[in-house]
Amino acid sequence: MKKLNQKDLKEFLDAKVVEYNNVKFIDSDPIQIPHTFSKKEDIEISGFLTATIAWGNRKSIINNAKRMMQMLDHAPHDFILNHQESDLEALETFVHRTFNGLDFITFIKALQHIYVEREGLEAVFANHVEKGSLQHAIHHFKQTFFEIEHVQRTQKHVSDPLKNSAAKRINMFLRWMVRNDNAGVDFGIWQSLSPSQLSCPLDVHSGNVARKLGILTRKQNDGKALLELDTALRKLDAKDPVKYDFALFGLGVFEGF
Repeated sequence: MKKLNQKDLKEFLDAKVVEYNNVKFIDSDPIQIPHTFSKKEDIEISGFLTATIAWGNRKSIINNAKRMMQMLDHAPHDFILNHQESDLEALETFVHRTFNGLDFITFIKALQHIYVEREGLEAVFANHVEKGSLQHAIHHFKQTFFEIEHVQRTQKHVSDPLKNSAAKRINMFLRWMVRNDNAGVDFGIWQSLSPSQLSCPLDVHSGNVARKLGILTRKQNDGKALLELDTALRKLDAKDPVKYDFALFGLGVFEGF
């Protein structure tokens, strides 16, 4: 595809956003898991846990996220606040790729600490927000998350943008929580953060499409590439740059662009 000028590129991508940012998208996407809940805390906890295991085959992500919710009695917030030590033993059998039962149990304990001692997930991210970015907030979130006792290996399941990670899964989770798309996909339940601060969930699909469109030149999908992509997307729409995640992902996954 020949490189489009800014106006044509925006028109092309805006049309793709409309095509993919609608409720039909939910059926094949892990975002369907938090959509089974109505309480704010249940939505954000199920969303966070689902996003945490969102790598690999999408079908197996969805199936394993459903299994997670089943293990939490389909009431994740209540389970996190009120579980007994014996309830955690049942989680030991969970596994998704390198995320195992011990990691799952640590995440439950860390989330309990966040809701009891730190006023919940939204508050932790909102405390360290910068005007145009949430990447520092993600770094501080990771520090807060692992204030509890934990084994070192579990830390790899929360990315740190300040270590040059694209933090794809947390950026996806933040898109779900912060962006209100009026299309029934993203939730927009976190009022203290703004869609203008979000970063695109950069993965192999969105990265490859962005390179073909000429809005990303860096070859690795890392923190530096994310900054380059964010800068390009903010030029197309400064208020809602991450809506283009639907276009890039849709083009890559559904159209083999």
